Amino acid sequence: MNKRLLSLALRLLILAALCAGGWFAWGHWQKARVKPLEDRYQIEEASRGDIVQTVTANGTLNPVVLVNVGTQVSGTVQKLHADFNDKVEKGQILLELDPTLFRAAVEQSRGNVGQAQAALKLAQANEKRMRELLAREYVTRQDHDQAVQAREAAESQLRTANGQVTRDTANVNNSVIRSPVSGVIVSRQVDLGQTVAASFQTPTLFQIAQDLSRMQINTNVAEADIGKVRVDQAVGFTVDAFPGRKFEGRIRQIRLNPIIQQNVVTYNVVVAVDNPELILLPGMTAYISVQVDQRSGVLVVPTAALRFRPRDNGAPGAAAPKTPKADGRDGRKPAGPRVHVIRGDTLVPIPIKVGLSDGKFIEVTEGELKPGDRIAVQNRVTDAPPGAAPGGGGGQRMRAF
Repeated sequence: MNKRLLSLALRLLILAALCAGGWFAWGHWQKARVKPLEDRYQIEEASRGDIVQTVTANGTLNPVVLVNVGTQVSGTVQKLHADFNDKVEKGQILLELDPTLFRAAVEQSRGNVGQAQAALKLAQANEKRMRELLAREYVTRQDHDQAVQAREAAESQLRTANGQVTRDTANVNNSVIRSPVSGVIVSRQVDLGQTVAASFQTPTLFQIAQDLSRMQINTNVAEADIGKVRVDQAVGFTVDAFPGRKFEGRIRQIRLNPIIQQNVVTYNVVVAVDNPELILLPGMTAYISVQVDQRSGVLVVPTAALRFRPRDNGAPGAAAPKTPKADGRDGRKPAGPRVHVIRGDTLVPIPIKVGLSDGKFIEVTEGELKPGDRIAVQNRVTDAPPGAAPGGGGGQRMRAF
């Protein structure tokens, strides 16, 4: 009897030990299965810093005064006196067209003038003769009036011929293209032997920048940002030709004429730029930045924290928390800005009010958030292969202020 009780007690003891071991193993497996919050989410800390709000846009550098030199007459380019980058003075000859046809037209017009002068002399003599005969009543009044009309017609014909001479002489002069201003040639669009045709639209032969030490940036600013910029506001910009170097300018004009493309409204903003080194060239792309507002020593969080939505609420086996639809189609008002803060081993959504943003960070104006609170910014990739970086490479830490 004692042996049977002892055997039963031993069996019960072994069973209890197995149950305890199984329970311990199951709990350890559960803890290993549920990863810490730091492994499942990218975490940042709320801190105090500075926020600088800017308006950015792209534009093109151009000379303040860019003169297009054309031609009023058609012809073949016979001589070229200027080329790219040449400095020219006002009145300097740039090119000459073949003047042969123009000079021939002048000679022909002068011949017409001679004929008109001879016809006028004859008409004047006839009128004088008719006046004398009319006094003697040898001719009628009608004959005299016809002689007067012939003289007046001859005078008109002479004026027409003189006008033709003047026009043809001007065409000869216009076959020599001169610079209308002093400056630098930035474009030459004709070559020796090329035929240029002046019809309804004057062809452009040269483009002359009057002063490359004074440039301007023509850029388009979106209608959402145009109210934040103003005339004489400081502008910083960069160009691809000089990476790492920042240039400065000032807004000279905000043009009122809207530019509408695919229902997107922008406004042309002109930025005045000094170019004393002459290193900024026409046509360069400028990336401008206008500082429109600033906050110092304010509580800031990454803007990504406002877009973050957790896969679950941080508790083992818990389902993802439901969030109202942004458009309110579920019958509730759209949720306002909020961030998810670590409280123990869970994520707690905290509503906040926001202010300025520089694109990466945003100011927190109201809410229970405090400096040092740990905020979830991004879901990490949990099924990544061994050795892969969690979060798909999005683990950039918050900047120090």
